[in-house]
Amino acid sequence: MKEWTPEEQLNNELPGLNAGSIVIEAIDDIFSVCKVEDYSGIDIDQNFVFTGRTDTEKSLVCPTDIVPDNTISREDGWKGFRICGELDFSLIGILARITKILASSGIGIFAVSTYNTDYIFVKEENYIKAMNALRNSGYSVK
Repeated sequence: MKEWTPEEQLNNELPGLNAGSIVIEAIDDIFSVCKVEDYSGIDIDQNFVFTGRTDTEKSLVCPTDIVPDNTISREDGWKGFRICGELDFSLIGILARITKILASSGIGIFAVSTYNTDYIFVKEENYIKAMNALRNSGYSVK
């Protein structure tokens, strides 16, 4: 029986996706994941500002240097990656594959999706390790 490399196993589990065809861009900013009282202190026109609201909370992911004063709690020290290109909704497993690679390297993530693409955040101390894990799995990380 053939032993699969981690990438071959992922290709087998998630057919139709090729890591080599996906470019991941490293984002230079350092981010904070926050819970806020309201959105009044947020400049939504800044780059990389993500908000989310449910019936129980208002969340914000943004560069640490623009965290608003009305933050209830926050987790600092996140670095981000953007999966480049506009990802069609019919594409299945892109985020799952990347998450599995990072999890197998002992790296937790915080993911944010927009209409066009996905963003993955890892703690700053795991950033280089994450970059290397993705590259070693065939991704182009720029």
